[in-house]
Amino acid sequence: MGHGPAGYEEDTAVDEHGEPASPAPTPARPAESRPLRAHAQRNRDALLTAAREAFTAGESDIHVEEIARRAGVGVGTFYRHFATREAVIEAVYDERIQNLCHRAPDLLESLPPHEALRVFMEQLVQHAVESRSMAVALKTVMDLGSPVFNQGREAMSDTIGQLMAAGVADGTIRADVTADTVFRAMGGICASHDQPGWEKAALDVMHLIHDGLRHTDPSP
Repeated sequence: MGHGPAGYEEDTAVDEHGEPASPAPTPARPAESRPLRAHAQRNRDALLTAAREAFTAGESDIHVEEIARRAGVGVGTFYRHFATREAVIEAVYDERIQNLCHRAPDLLESLPPHEALRVFMEQLVQHAVESRSMAVALKTVMDLGSPVFNQGREAMSDTIGQLMAAGVADGTIRADVTADTVFRAMGGICASHDQPGWEKAALDVMHLIHDGLRHTDPSP
């Protein structure tokens, strides 16, 4: 299902979209890449936006050429940022995880820690709801053994840990439950996202978990 850059003609020094002509390998994680020039960053952002909108609309089989067209760039520009179609799926998923986890500091600034944790847990359920439309595209990447999913799970578990630690520090969250346990419980809830009435049931169970975290440690 992968699409590679073979077959398109390279431009001269700079193409019509302001991109450097020579393709450069794209790292697995965007955060680790070298800083892009402003026009190149705009092109990359436009490609990500076009891909994200397509995947979340259920267009799991959208072609590279169509993503580039909607982004207003050429196919060559696409391949200068993403080596394969699967690479842009990974980037969309990674972007969504980073956006989700980066909300935690703002939650802690505006809410008491136990409330910040509750809101983030609700956002995890919403993230699963929004991921349903990407399921087919994500399965393609998952079948290839991409590390982006383990990285995403670690990021979400770490964020839960930060919020729980703040709650433990102010005495509103019990200290005998680990972030990994909470994340695994949330994963169990979200695994049934294709069932009728799942979202309401998931939120109900999530609130039970949160209520349990508010209780005092039962051990002597």
